[in-house]
Amino acid sequence: MAKTTVSCPQCKQPVAAEITRLFDVNENPQAKQMLLSGAYNLIQCPTCGYQGQAPMPIVYHDPEHELLLTYFPPELNVPVNQQEQMIGPLIKRVMESLPMEKRKAYLFKPETMLTRQRLVERVLEEDGITPEMIKAQQDRLNLLQRLAGASPEARPEVIKQEEALVDEQLIMILQRLIQSAAATGDEQSTQVLAGLQQEILENTAFGQEILHQAQEQQAAVSALEEASKAGLTRQSLLDLIIDAADSEVRLVTLVSMARGGLDYAFFELLSERLQRASGEEREKLVALREKLLEMTNEIDEAIKEQEGLASELLDEIIESENIEEETLGALPAVNEIFLEVLRKRIQNARQNEDDTQLKKLQQVAAAIQKVSAPGANIELIEALIQAEGDEAVQAILNENADELTDEFMQFLMNLLNQTQGQQGRDATAEKLQQVYRQALRFTMKRNLEREG
Repeated sequence: MAKTTVSCPQCKQPVAAEITRLFDVNENPQAKQMLLSGAYNLIQCPTCGYQGQAPMPIVYHDPEHELLLTYFPPELNVPVNQQEQMIGPLIKRVMESLPMEKRKAYLFKPETMLTRQRLVERVLEEDGITPEMIKAQQDRLNLLQRLAGASPEARPEVIKQEEALVDEQLIMILQRLIQSAAATGDEQSTQVLAGLQQEILENTAFGQEILHQAQEQQAAVSALEEASKAGLTRQSLLDLIIDAADSEVRLVTLVSMARGGLDYAFFELLSERLQRASGEEREKLVALREKLLEMTNEIDEAIKEQEGLASELLDEIIESENIEEETLGALPAVNEIFLEVLRKRIQNARQNEDDTQLKKLQQVAAAIQKVSAPGANIELIEALIQAEGDEAVQAILNENADELTDEFMQFLMNLLNQTQGQQGRDATAEKLQQVYRQALRFTMKRNLEREG
């Protein structure tokens, strides 16, 4: 996004900032979340140190709910006729972006919002958000805006005063703000919000708990990655899980990532270990076995349900008129399970020579690839799985060396863990294991050559 020079609301000096005046959901599916987040038009004045939103006229358009809203900051002190002149081109842009058949009556009657808060409330009303829910979210947004405008020295005290508002909802709002700002390329807002997130986590009891959980999760991930590099076996997985038994977070993380390895043979190993144990150790292993059986059952049920939902979502996407637009709108629901469902559909379409279905599915994969991490490269993973023999896999790795990032390897390992031991996926899991090992050797060799 190109930067524009605006006046600082405090000292009136010119400041370069990324400014958005039109929030059109028709053009950008992220526009709604960006508006609700308040993470837009943020400036930091180098002269007086002001941090906050630059007052700018705004037009919001959501064709699905037939909403066309306008807001003009009263602090600009601009006469009504001049306001219309400034907002007019934005409304014209909205009109011109729509085909004739979608230009409905609401476009000729934009609703004027007198305050920024009312603008947000009006958007939320269309989603069935209650006033109580709006107030709870607004309180947290107000806190974030207050923190964004406070000096670094004053922020810890503000956080302490409002610590009661620091909960899971606030962290989720802040995370969505960061994602929205990053998705629009607003690096300045992304950095400001990320800094606020770190300060909130470091200066509150709830934040400290979140940081502790994150550290525990990372420890579990690192341990599993190290074991995978050496060749993960059921025995080594059992050792990892026993070591993590005293930490609920580590245990949940390991089981969720390595569910495929917790099969019948794994539980046989655990039973053998249990038979050799006695006293307190035996009691711990008995409790661990019961907990693992319960956790794996819950995971399997959740995966089954998510696979069904992912399959339904994929059907909706490929049956839509604009597959790319529909895919982008569904991005919040795109996870590893959705990607695995998509990969299997692509594989089946190829095997059945269903070119029409394959083309649609490839459009979905391409749309995801445009905005996702390298790890979501479905086409590359599918090509590697379909390759016959190590030489063919090696050739594909050589051709796509730049795609073999840490994120790609992490995604590949997660996909492998997810498929191992699940009914009907033995062949896929075996091929994924071969591909992962070959890709790991390839990246390790490449990294060694770079260091040399």
